[in-house]
Amino acid sequence: MIECENIDQHDIIKELCLCNGLSYEMIGQEGSDTSKLEMFFSGYPRIVGLSLFPNLTSLTIVAQDIKEISGLETCLQLKELWIAECCIEKIGGLQECKSLEKLYLYYNKISKIENLEKLSRLAVLWLNHNAIKFIETTAMKKIMYYNMRIKTVQRHLNEDLEKLNDRKCKLQKLPEERIKLFNFLKKNLERELTELKGSGKGHNDRSNNNKVTELEKSKICETVTEEPSLQQKIVIKLNALNERVTFWNKKLDEIEAIYRIEVKRKKKSHSLLIPFLLIELETVGNIHFEEGTRSDDWFNSCYELILSRFCTWDFRTYGITGVKVKRVIKVNNRILRLKFEEKFQKFLDNEHIHDSESYRKMLECLFYVFDPEITVKKKHLLQILEKGFKDSETSKLPLRKEAVILANSLSICECPRLELLQQKYKDEKKNSLEHELFRHGILMITKVFLGQSVQARDQDSISQANYPMINSVFIPRKYLLNSIMGQRNCDCSVRQCKWFVFDHDLVLPEYIVEFEYITVVKAHSLFSSFNNVILEESKKNSEGSVLSQDLKFDDEVIKMDPRIKPRPKLISLDDKTILSLAKTSVYGHIVSLNLHGNSLSKLRDLSKLTGLRKLNISFNEFTCLDDVYHLYNLEYLDASHNHVITLEGFRGLMKLKHLDLSWNQLKKSGDEINMLCKHTTSLLTLDIRHNPWQKPATLRLSVIGRLKTLTHLDGVLISEEEATAAMKFISGTKITQFSLLRHSSTKEERPRILSIWPSAKILTQTSKLGPHSHMSGNWYLKITALNLDGQHLFEITNLEKLENLKWASFSNNNLTKMEGLESCVNLEELTLDGNCISKIEGISKLTKLTRLSINNNLLTGLEKHTFDNMLHLHSLSLENNRITSLSGLQKAFTLIELYVSNNYIALNQEIYNLKGLCNLVILDMYGNIIVWNQENYRLFVIFHLPELKALDGISIEPPETECAKDLFGGRLTSDMIAERQGHPNFTQMQELNWTSSSIRTVDLIPVDQFRNVCNVNLQNNNLTSFSGLIYLPNVKVLCLNYNHIESIIPRLKPQTHLTSRQLLYQKVPSSGYGQQGTSKINRDTMSSENLPPIMNSLEVLHLGYNGICNLIQLQLNRLRNLKFLFLQGNEISQIEGLDNLEVLQELVVDHNRIRAFNDSAFAKPSSLLALHLEENRLRELSKLQPLVKLEKLFLGYNKIQDMAELEKLDGISSLRELTVYGNPICRKMLHRHVLIFRLPNLQMLDGIPVNSDDRAKAEFHFSELQAKKNSFIPVTSSPVDGASFSQLKAPPIKITNVILPGGFSHYLGSDFTLTPEVEDKKNKNAGILTNSPRSIHAEIAFRQLRGINLSPSLLSHQNMASPSAQMYQSNQDEGRIPGSHFPRSNRM
Repeated sequence: MIECENIDQHDIIKELCLCNGLSYEMIGQEGSDTSKLEMFFSGYPRIVGLSLFPNLTSLTIVAQDIKEISGLETCLQLKELWIAECCIEKIGGLQECKSLEKLYLYYNKISKIENLEKLSRLAVLWLNHNAIKFIETTAMKKIMYYNMRIKTVQRHLNEDLEKLNDRKCKLQKLPEERIKLFNFLKKNLERELTELKGSGKGHNDRSNNNKVTELEKSKICETVTEEPSLQQKIVIKLNALNERVTFWNKKLDEIEAIYRIEVKRKKKSHSLLIPFLLIELETVGNIHFEEGTRSDDWFNSCYELILSRFCTWDFRTYGITGVKVKRVIKVNNRILRLKFEEKFQKFLDNEHIHDSESYRKMLECLFYVFDPEITVKKKHLLQILEKGFKDSETSKLPLRKEAVILANSLSICECPRLELLQQKYKDEKKNSLEHELFRHGILMITKVFLGQSVQARDQDSISQANYPMINSVFIPRKYLLNSIMGQRNCDCSVRQCKWFVFDHDLVLPEYIVEFEYITVVKAHSLFSSFNNVILEESKKNSEGSVLSQDLKFDDEVIKMDPRIKPRPKLISLDDKTILSLAKTSVYGHIVSLNLHGNSLSKLRDLSKLTGLRKLNISFNEFTCLDDVYHLYNLEYLDASHNHVITLEGFRGLMKLKHLDLSWNQLKKSGDEINMLCKHTTSLLTLDIRHNPWQKPATLRLSVIGRLKTLTHLDGVLISEEEATAAMKFISGTKITQFSLLRHSSTKEERPRILSIWPSAKILTQTSKLGPHSHMSGNWYLKITALNLDGQHLFEITNLEKLENLKWASFSNNNLTKMEGLESCVNLEELTLDGNCISKIEGISKLTKLTRLSINNNLLTGLEKHTFDNMLHLHSLSLENNRITSLSGLQKAFTLIELYVSNNYIALNQEIYNLKGLCNLVILDMYGNIIVWNQENYRLFVIFHLPELKALDGISIEPPETECAKDLFGGRLTSDMIAERQGHPNFTQMQELNWTSSSIRTVDLIPVDQFRNVCNVNLQNNNLTSFSGLIYLPNVKVLCLNYNHIESIIPRLKPQTHLTSRQLLYQKVPSSGYGQQGTSKINRDTMSSENLPPIMNSLEVLHLGYNGICNLIQLQLNRLRNLKFLFLQGNEISQIEGLDNLEVLQELVVDHNRIRAFNDSAFAKPSSLLALHLEENRLRELSKLQPLVKLEKLFLGYNKIQDMAELEKLDGISSLRELTVYGNPICRKMLHRHVLIFRLPNLQMLDGIPVNSDDRAKAEFHFSELQAKKNSFIPVTSSPVDGASFSQLKAPPIKITNVILPGGFSHYLGSDFTLTPEVEDKKNKNAGILTNSPRSIHAEIAFRQLRGINLSPSLLSHQNMASPSAQMYQSNQDEGRIPGSHFPRSNRM
């Protein structure tokens, strides 16, 4: 056989060589040179012979019958592997191919992705068209979804319970106040009584004391004489006070009882919702439950059906007058429905009657009759809903197994239950309040096919054998034994029947209805029966109040004799006070000390009282009892009615027998019991009532079990049975080998079931290890799951050897610390819900954790690096704690689910801690302060965490995401700045730089924190106004270039009707119609002169490239201290609305649409020093005369043609710098000489300095021109030159040094020549010529005939050209047309 296989292998290798052009005989030599092999379609049934090709880098196998990957052990160099369209079932055999980069395994039968861990270089993996089903992903999504829904149900229940608790606390407030008052009075009287008795006994001793004055003696004697009657009065009053305390304690107990009934009721009303969701999850949606509302037709139909089948007469004996439906849940069980429809159809098919409508009439809606004796009704109900009636009948009665019992009347269903409950409560003589639970019931409405139905015969028992060929049997109400007949005012009983359906599959559960009976006696409720307990002080004696009489009794008792006068309250304690209180001078003689009813918070100087046996410090201000540890002989301590929060420091009281700690603030039961165990070993009586203990349910057993010397606890004698139960309880609070075996499992894998419960719980329920005594020595290494929920553990111990523990749950214990888990390094799931843990610690080594749950604990925060090493953690639940910050989660990058509902998270910045968690899809923050503090909280979170799919139990819909983007997409907030700078302290911030971020509004709160910000740059955003920037008090420089500023203040009302120009601007901002310009009529009315000034510190404002066309609408007049204003690159056509800017020094309006200046442009004398008007459409320079201080004027690239316009600048004598290049006037050969001549203070013209030689030449040329004016016709007859020169007073001049090109010289005479330099620059002027209507050639000829143009290209050789000229030149070199917008990449 082996030989045959070898022969077969040789044949395969031969085929391989043949297909790849290799010689089989020479394979030993050629094999090492081969790097690529291919085999297509057939001839290669298994991978063999590859050891002959040690340098193989690429292997392609397509359409072969290969079933497994093997034989690649020698392919160490393999980088690319194709095994496609084969029969591969499993990925394997690739361990040695560590160089593999590309793996193609498509069109195979692979069912699982595995064994790829060692392929560290793998970059490409193709697995399409295999048998891989992404079950894990889908299952995880389903579990996450249902987990979220179940948490929502639990949350609603907890909210209801919280409301009940709040209500209870309010109701208990008055009884508690009365009890405190009476206790105070009692202790006052007891002190008086003790002093009276003491004074009688110890009179002789004290009389020997020389320090006792005669006055004191007389007082004592007087007291002794009155003692019998006074003591008697005190005792009588004490008894009366005790009675009132008992009365109010009873009231407290009544309220507590009602509260428990209400809690029970609330829990019952929610009890089905979570099981329904779990069934949905576990059955993968085959069973679906839907809760109805008034808007659902089926809900209303169910309601009407129940009302129609309810008869008041039937329920009159129970005091029931009506029924109210609380909830209707629709049941859709696909499997049961299919069975029902299949059998129903079968009945129709078997009958040869064509009238199928008559069979449809046999369909009926009936109520299922529950067995009243079933104790676990809920469990029975769930079984029916999931599996139907056949497998769910658990009753001992054979009848129920034979047929499904149904009824068409509410009374037939419910009366047996009510009878049973009534009898039960009578027998047990329970509190009438418990009887309230009968009011609430559950109905199951079923769809039933009755088929062939007959009335039951008296002589026959109801069974299929007695009624062959019959589908159902019915019994009318009047024949039922338990029927209550008699005088009736209705005929309901005639229609009421009980049905028995033999085929269980023909009864389909469709609806579950929760209802409540309306009764004659009003239901007890925390919201009704004890409302009158809550009484304001002013209404205590109000008429008609139930408790007013009791309050009167209280007052009468308080006013009883003797009335004790209040003593002055002590704030501190010293030697003199102690001796005065004890009425002795020797510390050692003090046996009893009563400090009741003072304001003491410390007990200094008590260490000298070595003989003290009894100490009363009730009704003081103590928060701890550290100062009593010196009192070694103390036997009695009353510390009730204080504010004690801890017993830490309470030690060394070995003789203490009686301790009263009632009415304090003790919470941590474990810690406090430990302290008492160590330091009060002789304690007999202990009172710890009325403290806010964390685990009150098990407190009594814990105390009795730990303090074994106790005889009385909370005023109740401890029985032997109770002591035994307590000992048993305590023994179960430690982790032992027995408890480990009993609550563990050794399963290696989590069961493949859909459930939200912790894996530890599932595994230990399905496959418990059990307390086996004959386990092998390493049994602890086999434990993988441990479920110690509800074991009352105080600490986690004895887990050191459980190294393979994967899933652990320690919920509902008394744990205060997370310790004892350090050795369980393989833990994947850890649940610690319902403990008293205040800090997450001791889990740094648990790096494999995927799920961690610490709900319902006392966590206050998350340590910074707690989760840094947890690279697999995908679910974290920290609900119902006291967490204020999420900063510890910044590096928990793998988190998918985060539940932190009902904590104390208040600030928006906390959301920024989650921005790096890109895998987070479910977040629950419900019940935190931020939810109601932050306006638009939900949209805020959705915007900042865009990957979220569900928030607070509600799925995030696309419209919400869009709405969040609209609302927060353009907001610059304090939170965003805090996130960027890493802290929320803005007081030191001086600059705010936030460019290119699509900001639409600025909302910086509180503004006062930004008081030192002086420079703001929000360039390249989407602002339409200054928004919140107007509130920053000290901003000096504000840059808002490249926005859409329309006005300083946001518009209050949107425009209702948009013109066509405005619509055009919305589509094309560069169209220049950004704002609708106001007409001349109402422009004046829009003046902002009367508006109050704002931003008084602002000096520099940049508003370039904003599409501004109306300066009045901007309201710039309100910026009264503005010095520099930049408005370049807008659509401005008029300079207006700047009248009030009296200190403005520089105005930049380059690259706009200004043609001329109106009368109001510069009407007022201005302090303007520099005016930039380049790249506009100016043709005239009127109205500039008021600018008397102007020193710099930039007019380049406008439409100025007439020299007379330049002459209008004569009035601005202060002008020192001027640019006019790029204007048509520059074509004239003399504009420079004219301007230098006319403006005596000019120092710079067109970027070239003006020196004395220039001035001399200008004067000389003007004198020459004037002299030759009449004889120089070509020049003087020029329509342009003639107009300008006609006004010159200088003598005519003769031009001798102007050079024209050859061919044109003869027109003007031999004095005119043109240098070749000008010829060279001719092409560079083409950009200017494009603006002229003339042809280029005609223009050149005209220019050469009329004068010389001093072009910007000529100026480019000068080093002192202006920035504007340089910018223009660069744009021309780039082929840009003047007047167009600059690209955003160049924006500053």
